[in-house]
Amino acid sequence: MWHYFKSETLAFWMICVYLFLEYVRPQSIYPVLDFLPWTQIAVLGALVGCFLDKTVRWVSCSINATLILFFLVILASSIFAYRPDVSYSQLNKFYTWFVIYFLIINIVNTEKRLFLFICVFFVASFKLSLSLSITWASRGFSFADWGLSGPPGFFQNSGELAIQMLVFWPLAWAFSLKLKPYLNKVKYLVVILMPVTAIMVIMGASSRGAQLALLVQLVVLNYKSILKPKVIISCSIVFAILWGVLPDEQKERFKVVGDDKTSQQRLLYWENGLEMINDNPVLGVGYFNYVVYYENYYSDDMLYDRAELPHNIFVQIGTDAGYVGVSIYLLLIIFAWRKMTSLQVALRSKGDDFSRLPRYLNISMIGFLVAGQFVTVAYYPFFWIHLSLVVSLKKVVDRMLNFNGSTNKR
Repeated sequence: MWHYFKSETLAFWMICVYLFLEYVRPQSIYPVLDFLPWTQIAVLGALVGCFLDKTVRWVSCSINATLILFFLVILASSIFAYRPDVSYSQLNKFYTWFVIYFLIINIVNTEKRLFLFICVFFVASFKLSLSLSITWASRGFSFADWGLSGPPGFFQNSGELAIQMLVFWPLAWAFSLKLKPYLNKVKYLVVILMPVTAIMVIMGASSRGAQLALLVQLVVLNYKSILKPKVIISCSIVFAILWGVLPDEQKERFKVVGDDKTSQQRLLYWENGLEMINDNPVLGVGYFNYVVYYENYYSDDMLYDRAELPHNIFVQIGTDAGYVGVSIYLLLIIFAWRKMTSLQVALRSKGDDFSRLPRYLNISMIGFLVAGQFVTVAYYPFFWIHLSLVVSLKKVVDRMLNFNGSTNKR
């Protein structure tokens, strides 16, 4: 696979480099490297590479049209916003993912490219999970108010870091199950460390929303057999171990949920955010206008010196783009879920045990959606990278299934 990677095109190299730089952030960890805008260079390299790469073809998909429509709504919301200047200054937080999504789905268009791209995703995520799980273990699995922090960027905050682990561990688990017959014990141990360390980071990140999301993921993953005695006993043992390593301070945070100052402020954010949406149902108060609108109209409901974003992805989308934006966002979620469900059925009917991957992609999305009810991450990489993986996987597998079908007919 390394020899294949070296023989690949500039476009594929650059999109893989971008993913690694965005997730690992070596240029932030080591300031000596931070003398050029590396991620922007990688994106530009991928764009240029697309024009030079004859294998890059436009990929048609229902998600594409829906995403373009969502972008147009964001632009309209910015124009008619309460403070358009605030919206315009934040547009890069969405259009960046808009561009990257289309780069990924059009470049990552073969089985080997998809495998390598996911491997880069794994390496970048595993670098975070391994180092931070070691950090948590080295301090005796003790509690810290800041939880575990990633490198400067999207995963620096413990809550956002935990969501990346929620997205990462199901895919890593699916790969470990698939690759187990082909690996010796040492290599398999390394592979299985990916989901294990990811779950450790979720537990050590001190994010109640992420820990709740992990529980929901495990329940959904085992819902068909959840009432079997063997599964009940196994799950009870796992939960007992997880609860046992959870620091007492973190357990206390669950006991006071809804009563502590943080919870009360979030409830006010949600309540007033829903009122904003109902008062501005078409396009909301404006893209990224929640904070300035809240401080002007809901200053009496600020328990801290400054207002923050609403700590809920649907309230964020709703206040940014109204019920129109929320409806389109929900369509993206539904399309992604249905594509992976149908792909799982198709692969299973062919006897392909790799049907786990689309199923576990849905489990990843569940983690993002549940944890996203408590943090403001609508324009973080989680969902947009997920959509690109969904579309790339669907197109690659459809092509493989059609090819095998036509070969069988001949």
